[in-house]
Amino acid sequence: MKKTFGIILMLVIFIFLNGAESRKARNILESFEFTAISCREHSASITEFGGVGDGVTPNTKAFQDAVNHLSQFGSDGGAHLHVPAGKWLTGSFNLTSHFTLYLHKDAVILASQDLNEYPLIDPLPSYGRGRDTSGGRYASLIFGTNLTDVVVTGDNGTIDGQGESWWQQFHEGTLQYTRPYLIEIMFSNNIQISNLTLLNSPSWNVHPIYSSNILVQGLTIIAPVRSPNTDGINPDSCTNTRIEDCYIVSGDDCVAVKSGWDQYGITFGMPTKQLIIRRLTCISPSSATIALGSEMSGGIQDVRAEDITAVNTESGVRIKTGIGRGGYVKDIYVKRMTMHTMKWVFWITGNYGSHADNNYDPNAFPVVEGINYRDMVADNVSMAGSLQGISGDPFTGICISNVTIGMAVNHKKLIWNCTDVAGTARGVSPSPCDSLVDQGLENTESCAFPEDVLSIDTVEIKRCSSTV
Repeated sequence: MKKTFGIILMLVIFIFLNGAESRKARNILESFEFTAISCREHSASITEFGGVGDGVTPNTKAFQDAVNHLSQFGSDGGAHLHVPAGKWLTGSFNLTSHFTLYLHKDAVILASQDLNEYPLIDPLPSYGRGRDTSGGRYASLIFGTNLTDVVVTGDNGTIDGQGESWWQQFHEGTLQYTRPYLIEIMFSNNIQISNLTLLNSPSWNVHPIYSSNILVQGLTIIAPVRSPNTDGINPDSCTNTRIEDCYIVSGDDCVAVKSGWDQYGITFGMPTKQLIIRRLTCISPSSATIALGSEMSGGIQDVRAEDITAVNTESGVRIKTGIGRGGYVKDIYVKRMTMHTMKWVFWITGNYGSHADNNYDPNAFPVVEGINYRDMVADNVSMAGSLQGISGDPFTGICISNVTIGMAVNHKKLIWNCTDVAGTARGVSPSPCDSLVDQGLENTESCAFPEDVLSIDTVEIKRCSSTV
């Protein structure tokens, strides 16, 4: 009897252990929830397409094969591609419509260092040339064009651009083409990029262009503060964009609003408008928290920024333009901004150079008007404001209200410097230049912030679940 019992016990243990090993060998189904503008009916993992997350094996083909396969479900509820924990080395790959790319919290997409993994594409039509060189440009790591309903998100998974080699080529002047961005989506609509960590981009991090209805949320973007042109988020010739709850440490502007360069941007004629920026934290010692321009030749209008924090950053909101740009920057509204250790709080530059080529129109003067700042506090500031318009083309309608600036111990002797500008001020300390006429404390409507609701603020966010 004891012998029989022992045999049975051994058999049970064998079956249990064998079952455990079998479960290890299979892909365990994993369920997770997230929020997105669209949920999907179909899902797959990158491992199903040969992906290997060891940080060494190239996965460019796996990513593109996965996207190509899942594109067939665009008219059948869309598809979701899951990137599990691991380090996934890849070059550039294209997205598709009605598609979600989701990164597990321990997933890292590593950008390949092999230039052959980045196809060459034409310069942007509103720029006329590459930003780094006069020729074409490398496709972005994650790229899409002519798409609708695209989500790039995760549980704070990481995309690492491994940009050091690109930065070195830039400094050495050995680049043959313009560097790739981390994420670029163009000629598209209904886009969400959210809940990710972006590291060490070769150049710009997030670049939606010629697109509409864009939601950028919950991004952590980090690059060395001396890395070249590592802008955080650059909405470019876009309509209805919402950027919120982002933390950015950058070698360039944390958010740079653009719309084309000189005669190319004027001809293309697509402005950036109806842009919301909320709850942004920025660290950028050599650039702006929010920059408008310098490539603004298609126009920038109706930008609403609120609840912004800047630390050890060159300037708060900077407008960059110049003769030859044309276009306009108007109806800009900023409120509730807190700044610590700044070179400038307010900086408007009308003599910005850097032309696409020598064929720009010297009679193309930009229009800058309706610039509104209110409810701001800053400390340890070197210079309160430098507002420089263009002779014969003054920048008008500048309004600054309820602003307190604490100057640094070794601040510049000239606290405000204003030329070729006109506007008003109310409750500003230290007192601004005479070209900003004091309206008195009784004028409570000064620098009013719009109260109407933009359509991007009414986008419905859904709670999605997926199993892979």
